[in-house]
Amino acid sequence: MSESTPAFEHRLLLGGRWQGAADGGVWTLIDPGSGDAVAEVPYARGEHAAADARAAVDAAERAFASWSRVSPYQRGEVLERAAAWIRARADALARDTTLESGKPLGEAKAEWLSACNYLTFFAAEGARAYGRTIPSRTPSRRIEVMHQPVGVVATISAWNFPVYNVVRTFAAALAAGCTVVGRPSELTPRSAMALAQALFEGGAPPGVVNLVNGDPEPMADVFLGDPRVRQLAFTGSPRVGRQLLDGASRTLTRLTLELGGNAPVLVFPDVDVAAVAKQLATWKQRNAGQACVAPQRLIVHEAIAEDFVDAVVEATAALRVGHGLEEGTQVGPLVTPRHRDRVADLVTRSVEAGATVRTGGHALERPGAFYAPTVLDGLPAGVPALVEEVFGPVLTVQRFTERDEALALANDTEYGLAAFMMTRDLVTARIVSERLAFGMVCVNDWLPATPEAPFGGVKGSGIGRETGSEGLHEYLQVKTVFTGDVR
Repeated sequence: MSESTPAFEHRLLLGGRWQGAADGGVWTLIDPGSGDAVAEVPYARGEHAAADARAAVDAAERAFASWSRVSPYQRGEVLERAAAWIRARADALARDTTLESGKPLGEAKAEWLSACNYLTFFAAEGARAYGRTIPSRTPSRRIEVMHQPVGVVATISAWNFPVYNVVRTFAAALAAGCTVVGRPSELTPRSAMALAQALFEGGAPPGVVNLVNGDPEPMADVFLGDPRVRQLAFTGSPRVGRQLLDGASRTLTRLTLELGGNAPVLVFPDVDVAAVAKQLATWKQRNAGQACVAPQRLIVHEAIAEDFVDAVVEATAALRVGHGLEEGTQVGPLVTPRHRDRVADLVTRSVEAGATVRTGGHALERPGAFYAPTVLDGLPAGVPALVEEVFGPVLTVQRFTERDEALALANDTEYGLAAFMMTRDLVTARIVSERLAFGMVCVNDWLPATPEAPFGGVKGSGIGRETGSEGLHEYLQVKTVFTGDVR
């Protein structure tokens, strides 16, 4: 097999060629569910990482001139073929994702299949980057507005959804006519490498899709310091997001930032207690709670609080924890022991501050980075588990008696990504959804992510929107054309 058409050969993609890192360096991937090494992938360090990033930007810039002029329908065909390539290999792709991220195999496969939905949505949406004609004040003048691709788009992605975090940007940017350079998390790079391969096999010309892996700081410095990189999309922590904002001032690089969440779940007294409690326990523990939109703070009405919390505790304790490849696993490990220890420390500090452990509250004595699904009750204001983004399998409980009290508790956070509310009352649903200070609100629903709707937050949760028509326009710039003496 030629170097340019690897079969699941996880390498870097630069200018249409699959290759190793500039310094020949590698990164050893660890299975979070066992602690065992599963593979080595190319990984550049220091100045070599910067060299790989520059080479990727060079390739993307060279390809942009021609790719931006390709018909959006032809660009869409590339995305469609990439989706077909993924569907034909979804089982194998999911297994690799489970082994590097730890998530249950069913969740990994669902993530890959959802990637196909994002590719096919933007395959069609790219042809709908409509402009408009503006009536002029004088008959001999014409005013037209058009949307054009911004240029080279760089991405720095998180490990928790190693396919979704990349595909939502790649699909939108490519459909818009941009070229892309991706830097995935070093913890989960094979998923991004496989996605790049899908696009490569789908017919993306050399340089349109590039993928690098290496030290994040020098690569980010290249992305922010090179004026040819017109936009950077980042998924990660608020701390790094603020650093990128500072760095973007050098070249006025546009940023799309998704910086985490601290999602409240408001439960009103008219719900089906048993059904909603079971749903909450299940959705809370998706990907072991390692999701920016994961329910984190249960805020339940006093009238049903005792029964509801008891039901959540029972459902949480009944969830099956195991290796992601084990049949029946519902909750996998955290991505590394360091992440598990951070969650353990947060729970310890919260208990010391007055919280009560209703179930869980400890690491599991088994290989891998496992932490027991946990429910914390009786939390005083300001407890770490209420203030910080947990990013783990820990649910907190607060109670309320009046609607405004629930809203105040829900909005008392620097984050503003997703919020959930459960009620059968239309008026309550309307008023509360309008007053929640979050970019996305789910009413009697648990999944605030779909290709056709915008994804993003307010306040400390980021800038910009991914997916939906807004996600396409994130990678387009507006040009106004004035034509005079038309007569």
